Amino acid sequence: MPEPGYVAGALAAAVAVTVALRALPFVAKAAVKDSPLLADLGRWMPLGAVTVLAVYGVSRIDLTGPDRGAGGLLGVAVTIAVHLWRHNLLLSIVAGTTVCVAVSSLL
Repeated sequence: MPEPGYVAGALAAAVAVTVALRALPFVAKAAVKDSPLLADLGRWMPLGAVTVLAVYGVSRIDLTGPDRGAGGLLGVAVTIAVHLWRHNLLLSIVAGTTVCVAVSSLL
């Protein structure tokens, strides 16, 4: 059984590190509040995150499976087509997902 002082020291260190890590974003935001880099990141990060998710999703389509990736590929095509047609992000994602799930379930 560890000494009580050792346990108290370890617990105090864990609490200090946790509080410091929770406070760090607020301190950093105050330091770079008027930074043009922060404004650029706020503008480009959503597009970057969506791009990474889209590339990951498309790369996971199995072209060697029994359906040759028909559900995924058709879902991507419908998503792009609906977005170009209606310019509505939510509608295009719902339509593409619906087609992907329906085709994958049927094949």
